[in-house]
Amino acid sequence: MAGGQSGPRVAAVERKTSETHIRLTLNLDGQGEARVNTGIGFFDHMLQALARHGLMDLEVTVEGDLHVDGHHTVEDTGICLGMALQQALGDKQGIRRIGSATVPMDEALVHATVDLSGRPFLNFQLRPEGHLIGAFDPSLTEEFSRALAFRAGMILHLLDWAGGNNYQRVEAAFEAVGRALGEATRRDERIAGVLSSSGVLE
Repeated sequence: MAGGQSGPRVAAVERKTSETHIRLTLNLDGQGEARVNTGIGFFDHMLQALARHGLMDLEVTVEGDLHVDGHHTVEDTGICLGMALQQALGDKQGIRRIGSATVPMDEALVHATVDLSGRPFLNFQLRPEGHLIGAFDPSLTEEFSRALAFRAGMILHLLDWAGGNNYQRVEAAFEAVGRALGEATRRDERIAGVLSSSGVLE
């Protein structure tokens, strides 16, 4: 199911492969409530942070091949969230389209900008070190971001503006993306149609 200009902007996605089975629901006009179980505790926390800061309601359940590693679980969750985002936006009538956010977390300072243009692109300049955060490999933040951007059809710039440890950088990144998406997906009654000189967002 997908949202339109005035109706509820919700989506439900189920995706099953030989590596993961994911069920995900998204409500763009929620209150930031999230129920997440991916099997990777820190990744659950990051998805909850994204939803909270974007004021989206999110439910995610993942059965993944964690006996191999976390890569498929993280990347495929990004794919499903991108699919749900695209579905929930529908024809993108009346949305602000572009959103930016800068989030500080102690020593870390991370900036995210998104454009729901329909043209996927990722500029990822966050460089967390290789140390695990619990069972989460921080390098998978890039894989998640790429999957999200390309399946949602959006431009995503994620920039590391200051230092900090892995935990601070990664959490600031998820929160910044959530806030930027919250701004970009927001409806504005002053916008007639789509916010594009061509009249189309594809």
